[in-house]
Amino acid sequence: MRLILILILAFIVSACDNDGSVSDQSKDTVNHQNSKQTEIVGNQSMLTKLYRQSAQNLLEARPTYATVLGVGEDLAGDEFQSKLGDYSPAAEQQLRQRFLALNKDIEGQKADAGHAAENKAVMMHLNHYYAGADDFSIGYIDPWMGLSPFIVNQINGPLIDVPNRIVTNQPLNSEADVLAYIARLQAFDGMVQSVVAKLDADVSQDWIPPKVIVEQTIKGLESFVAPAVKEHPLYQRLSKELPQISELSAERRDDLLVQAEQAIEQNVYGSYGLMIHLQQQLVMKARAEAGIWAQPNGAAYYRQAVKTLGDTDLTPDAIHQLGLDEVDRINTELDALLKSQGYQDGTVAERLMVVNQDPAYLYEDSDAGRLNVIADLNRYIDEFTPKLAQVFNSTPPYGIEVRPFPKAREASAPGGMYSSPSIDGSQPGIYWINLRDIKAVPTFEMKTLTYHEANPGHHWQIAGNLAQVDLPLLRRIASFNAFSEGWALYAELLAKEMGQYEDDPMSDVGRLKAELFRAVRLVVDTGLHHKKWTRQEAIDYMKNVGAVVESDAVAEVERYMVWPGQALGYKLGMIEILQLRAKAQKQLGEQFSIKDFHDWVLMGGAVPMSILAQRVNQAINK
Repeated sequence: MRLILILILAFIVSACDNDGSVSDQSKDTVNHQNSKQTEIVGNQSMLTKLYRQSAQNLLEARPTYATVLGVGEDLAGDEFQSKLGDYSPAAEQQLRQRFLALNKDIEGQKADAGHAAENKAVMMHLNHYYAGADDFSIGYIDPWMGLSPFIVNQINGPLIDVPNRIVTNQPLNSEADVLAYIARLQAFDGMVQSVVAKLDADVSQDWIPPKVIVEQTIKGLESFVAPAVKEHPLYQRLSKELPQISELSAERRDDLLVQAEQAIEQNVYGSYGLMIHLQQQLVMKARAEAGIWAQPNGAAYYRQAVKTLGDTDLTPDAIHQLGLDEVDRINTELDALLKSQGYQDGTVAERLMVVNQDPAYLYEDSDAGRLNVIADLNRYIDEFTPKLAQVFNSTPPYGIEVRPFPKAREASAPGGMYSSPSIDGSQPGIYWINLRDIKAVPTFEMKTLTYHEANPGHHWQIAGNLAQVDLPLLRRIASFNAFSEGWALYAELLAKEMGQYEDDPMSDVGRLKAELFRAVRLVVDTGLHHKKWTRQEAIDYMKNVGAVVESDAVAEVERYMVWPGQALGYKLGMIEILQLRAKAQKQLGEQFSIKDFHDWVLMGGAVPMSILAQRVNQAINK
């Protein structure tokens, strides 16, 4: 700033006549500069307002997501903590149209070069992301993945995400908080009715999930309402928290628990019972085909999913071949490493399955064994995080906790998952681990999974992104799939480069197995949705090539069936990050700094990969 002021003063002095007065020409120049500066400031003010409106548009429509983030009513609307959101066709259309209108307004504003220009470009990407695909009114807008094609399925959507957010994130610090909690329980029937309306609208367009997905959805919904009301997580959360609220008398606590019990019985269980009935009817209409290609205009849907979630211009055929090539490359590395550890016989996948079943690498299949899994994951975080100062200039200011998935979610949940902290830090980042099948969490894979989900992977990137207060809010919470998943896969390799496997070759086998898994995803996702593979063909490939245990292979393939294109982001994003790093190393030589490179990638927020390339190239050429 001081340099800018000096330059401005120098300009004014040089514009003076010999007698010290300013010439008319110079006055005009200064006036023009002032006018231009005023225009820029005005544009920036309007852009800031539009960026805020974009965040408000999303958070008012998704109030439980606003609860996760810990924002206030100024962003999420009046009394949002007592609301669940409207997913009806009219509400979804209005949400998408507002994002399109905001994008037009943003496009019409000028942005100065540099950071402001990047802000504008990224915000336009985000608004388009949340506006969904132009040619498809099906599905719903998800805060994490944009357009999600099936509003009711076994792994995400309002029927799963809304109750999970309430149990995990709803504040319960006062009587007002408790009343908001109960109001949300009472609002379930209205929310579910809006989902029913959207589902009916999609079915009327012949947009129906595969039969196996509907069957798995029914199982999940039945599991959700199986416990006695007082044993349900929605009741248990309130029951455990109420004694901590000192302003409530024992009599008042009992009264509030009765209200909650009635709301769960009538509004939650009642509405989910209706949805179970509707899904049982839908099974008879559901498709046998696994891929999105079988839906109306499904091939076009997959192309836009590849573009949005894979963040690439590659064709599905090119991605499929890239996956096959990566499988071959990684298998070559695994073959040599496995042989060095005494595993000589069979294919790479067969040997990996032998390792996976070796009692030496399995936790005890008991409550104590599952507690040991949690303890090890925490230990890996605690041991590695202090070392990250070697390769990063800053550390995210948010904590992280390791938690097992609730029993009701285990059947359809992934092996591991990360959820963001709240902006105010009242809720930490959460590293979820699935303990349904102890063979699916062998000891030699746990380091790599932890580096992916926690530090320096998802938590490091997402929590660090959240902490960048100079970014528009929507950018602080942005989830660009290839960027986020590509970074987390890059983090696994970074741990290797930092020596985390030097004395632990079997964990390095686990790292390579995890990378093989992501390469297999390129093959399977394009196989299902482009090459018209069956579900069983995809499961068999994951088992026979990726060495994925049966329970995980089934859950993974069924995940890809409802999230077309999402599984592509891991490998495609990692490859792009590594290519940019290699370019920086080559061009900068001894001037290359790994800390600076990581700043170039992370300190500016998640972005589309094309904008990341621009950012890194500009940094290289400075």
